[in-house]
Amino acid sequence: MTRIAPVLALALVLEVAVAAGIQSPSDSDRSLGAVHGSVMPGSGDSADDLVQQYCVRCHNERRFLGNLTLEEFDPANPTANAPVAEKMIRKLRAGMMPPPGVSRPPEEEVTAFVAAMEETIDAAAAENPNPGARTFQRLNRAEYERAIDDLLGLKIDASAYLPNETVSAGFDNIADVQNLSPTLLEAYLTAASEVSRLALGDASATPAEATYEVSRYAEQREHVPGTPFGTRGGISVIHNFVADGEYYFRLAFQHESTGNFFGQTAPFDEEIEVSIDGARIALIPLDRWMHRQDPGGVEVVTDPIAVTAGTHRVSAAFLKVTEGPVEDLTSPHEWSLADKKIGYSYGITGVPHLRDLTIGGPYDITGVTRTAAWERVMNCRPATPAEEPACARQIIDRLGTRAFRRPVTDSEVDGLMGLFEEGAREGGFDIGVRTALQGILASPDFVFRFEVPAAGSAVTGGLSLLSDAALASRLSFFLWGRLPDEELIEVSAAGALSDPGTFDRQVERMLADPRSEALGTRFASQWLRLQDLDKVHPDALRYPDFYQQLAQDMRRETETFFNVLVREGGSLQDFLTADFSYMNQRLARHYGIQGVAGDHFPPGDYANPERRGILGHGRRLPLTPPPPPTTPAASTTRTRSGAASWDTAASSL
Repeated sequence: MTRIAPVLALALVLEVAVAAGIQSPSDSDRSLGAVHGSVMPGSGDSADDLVQQYCVRCHNERRFLGNLTLEEFDPANPTANAPVAEKMIRKLRAGMMPPPGVSRPPEEEVTAFVAAMEETIDAAAAENPNPGARTFQRLNRAEYERAIDDLLGLKIDASAYLPNETVSAGFDNIADVQNLSPTLLEAYLTAASEVSRLALGDASATPAEATYEVSRYAEQREHVPGTPFGTRGGISVIHNFVADGEYYFRLAFQHESTGNFFGQTAPFDEEIEVSIDGARIALIPLDRWMHRQDPGGVEVVTDPIAVTAGTHRVSAAFLKVTEGPVEDLTSPHEWSLADKKIGYSYGITGVPHLRDLTIGGPYDITGVTRTAAWERVMNCRPATPAEEPACARQIIDRLGTRAFRRPVTDSEVDGLMGLFEEGAREGGFDIGVRTALQGILASPDFVFRFEVPAAGSAVTGGLSLLSDAALASRLSFFLWGRLPDEELIEVSAAGALSDPGTFDRQVERMLADPRSEALGTRFASQWLRLQDLDKVHPDALRYPDFYQQLAQDMRRETETFFNVLVREGGSLQDFLTADFSYMNQRLARHYGIQGVAGDHFPPGDYANPERRGILGHGRRLPLTPPPPPTTPAASTTRTRSGAASWDTAASSL
């Protein structure tokens, strides 16, 4: 725990420690735990005089500044109006009151006054602790995706099944705003059905389409990770094929507002390659004169191609036929501009850009190949029909324990065995296991994060300690954004996680695990509102070298920076003033830093001291726009990479 940065420790205390019964006074503790009749240490008369002389002159019934009156506030008994006392403590501690320009009491009197109120309120909270309560909490999209990956080794896009999350205070996992409706319940049931069939296959699947889009702002002159070498642009995705059969692949391209194929001015004809797991399955020449009004539109479709069931990497990319400087008479842009406001005018080399990839099928199903997910689920295979129930029970017990984040009971296994038997009667052992898996994924114990009191814990005023299983779930979803692993489940099942020493050791282990990257990609990303920047695109005419890959690098810089500070015990001061960060070659070039090569993110020092700390990161600055230019010259000054805008913003912070 000592290695957690202060900014993370605060959130961890709110999320875990209070829930575990390790009581720590907080704002909510003090206001909810107010006890009448306590006496403030020190001279009540002097404290009352201070309030009347320096506070009531503004905060009274007549002036009512700040929507606050202190005429009836009793500083000798702050717990009688704890919310107001808390507000006063915060304002006085920050030096915000009394406001500038008016007389102020001596600093030592203010310090003594605040300390006395804090002591009284904290004592009342300790006497009657109340950490508050939470409503039910369900797995949101991100947590559902990671839970399926943990359970089945299957990567899915939860947005294909579940609706958008309600965001509160910038976070998408706030229990109080997680609504529940028949539509949402139906979505979880549909997801359980679809995911169980993706994991174990479905020989009776009907054809369906899945479309993967490429951002219009994405660079498509260079190699895209995941695509075969010797290609440029395009897209590479992980797709789950539900059965062995034939599938088609439809490729749509960017076009002009007039409908013309974007790429007519390229000095050579183009070919696009479709590959599965790196092996070419189709090579299609492109007609540069295709038009949106043509029968096929600005797209091409492959012939039906046989693909086996399971998870495969599908790539669609252009063959790279040239290397070297790109002919562009207007400006040597960092990226291939596909902006309809500029278009394919002569003088700008507009190479074709892929818009989206659609995978359709299966047709002519021939069976279901045993996939990696199938192997993970089927950890035993019955040799005879008589062995099927025992093997199925073993599979259900193991999957249920992991999915429910706790050991399953015999009655729960019996209920799931009923589903197995029903499915087995219709289609055999594999269909029976698939039906039981669907039941596990549709169970409220998987979808919802239920929290029960610890066994034998005394209930005082409606409060009790969380069970170790509930504590393990909170800890895992906070640090990893996913299910507890087997070790955490075993420790919680033994009742040892609530021991402070064991708790600290588990936190240290989990922070050292690569899965703790969720602190950056989930907690820090939403805390710093990095997701808002997906909707921010600088004017391509003024900043043509700000493109999608550069924006993604900026986001990864902030996430990596945060995670490293957490793991290495960085301080809040480092968070705000560090003169180093983590960047790859593309981002370093944008910042004007030399000597960085490759796509990895090693540590590096900023060349510009104005970029110190998190507020100087490129991914943060578009949320804090620069002030208007003070001179005509300033409005036209920019660098080749368009970084002047960000540097101006950094200098204004």
